[in-house]
Amino acid sequence: MIEFLIGVDGGGSGTRVRLARADGAQIAEGASGPSGLMHGIASAWASVGDAAVAAFRAAGLDFPGPSSIAIGLGLAGVHNKQWAAEFVAANPGYARIALESDGHTTVLGAHQGRPGAIIALGTGSVGEIKLADGRHVEVGGWGFPAGDEASGAWMGLRAINHVQQVLDGRMPGNAFAADVAHACGGARDAIQNWLAQASQTHYAQLARLVLRHGDSDANARAILVEAGRQVRLMADALDASGTLPIALCGGLAAPLHPYLPASMLTRIVAPHGDSAAGALRLIQQHLNS
Repeated sequence: MIEFLIGVDGGGSGTRVRLARADGAQIAEGASGPSGLMHGIASAWASVGDAAVAAFRAAGLDFPGPSSIAIGLGLAGVHNKQWAAEFVAANPGYARIALESDGHTTVLGAHQGRPGAIIALGTGSVGEIKLADGRHVEVGGWGFPAGDEASGAWMGLRAINHVQQVLDGRMPGNAFAADVAHACGGARDAIQNWLAQASQTHYAQLARLVLRHGDSDANARAILVEAGRQVRLMADALDASGTLPIALCGGLAAPLHPYLPASMLTRIVAPHGDSAAGALRLIQQHLNS
């Protein structure tokens, strides 16, 4: 018998869950480490489990075990069908499971299941729209480093490339480059060691330095302005007619707002809910189908 529902928002930087009773009444939240599938199937399930335990603890409840829980998940990396199949096959015992991309669940949360579009800007990036006929169409989300334009990792990659040019003497030194270099070890040898081990998450952590210097450094500002342009390109590709609402979501949505082209501003609405709320809606739809 299903007693609880869990909605999971899992990405490259962390995992957030929303806990509800079987009737949909939300009672608590929990968080843990990354559960994007690029970090490995076992690691993803471990992070989901840690966040679920934290949510039950926040509600003042003992974790009852997965057999009494139906779980909806919006995870980064689901587009790799092999990863997604392996993840579902490794289900540690949840009574029901519904898995979609984090973009899919973000749309459901942002517009409460109604038609609309989102552009999610965090460690990675993706745009997705739910059309009036119920279809979901995605733009971007190709993954780092080939895609994920305007994301934290995308900005971090451009920041460390700027550092390389400064250290080589191809561009003049500046405070922005010095801060980024310091975050990556300082000298050339240390930075090369950083590069050899850096993940998408490590690159995304450099985005805060790009934002910090956006008002004072032309190189940082150029990265942010280009990020804003990429957001507009995603918006146009999602809904060229401009008729459906677009919500910007994720940790970089607010910081990037000042760098969006003016033509974007009239199209943006505040999201009603987040990806975890959308994942709860996903499992509820799954149970009612």
